[in-house]
Amino acid sequence: MLEKRQQLPQKELLDTDYFIYCLEAVEDIEIDNFTETQNKLQQLTMQYGVASIYKTCDTIEGLESSLNALVLGDHNFKDYEIIYLVITGEANNICLNDYYYSLKEVAEIFEGRLQDKILHFSNAKILDLDDEEAQYFLDVTGAKAISGYGNAYSRITSSNLDIAFFNLFNEDDNMLDVVEELHQRYYKMCKLLDFRLYY
Repeated sequence: MLEKRQQLPQKELLDTDYFIYCLEAVEDIEIDNFTETQNKLQQLTMQYGVASIYKTCDTIEGLESSLNALVLGDHNFKDYEIIYLVITGEANNICLNDYYYSLKEVAEIFEGRLQDKILHFSNAKILDLDDEEAQYFLDVTGAKAISGYGNAYSRITSSNLDIAFFNLFNEDDNMLDVVEELHQRYYKMCKLLDFRLYY
């Protein structure tokens, strides 16, 4: 099953006006493994009442069709403040099944379609953009910000900090206030993982 909405009691789901949309890169979407990411999203739902949609992709076409389905087909799209990407890669690219795509290419695929969204990368990849690269991505896609980490995964996953970040958005929709609060509450983790926000 490719799409899984974290389960909430029906009334609670209807009362939720904030969702996380998560896309995780896997080797093969036909293999249905329960990942740490899914576990953390369930935790986010159970502890904080933040609902999410979880999908997997194994190609750039899969990434594109998943985000297109969200943008064009989900009437709740306006409620998704954050698109959470758990994808490997390097400073300014992503890797899907051993193929690398620059964030410039990704921006061109989603031209104008990510209005007011925050794209948040887990530390499965480092995020290291110069001002020009970041501005190009934001200008082309319409995204409000790109966030992620300067230090790559090395036995420490960013998932706990990701969940904290998402929950703070549930409490406050001012992006800069949220980032400041995140640093105040989780200073050591923010420094260790080198949390970054481009806007």
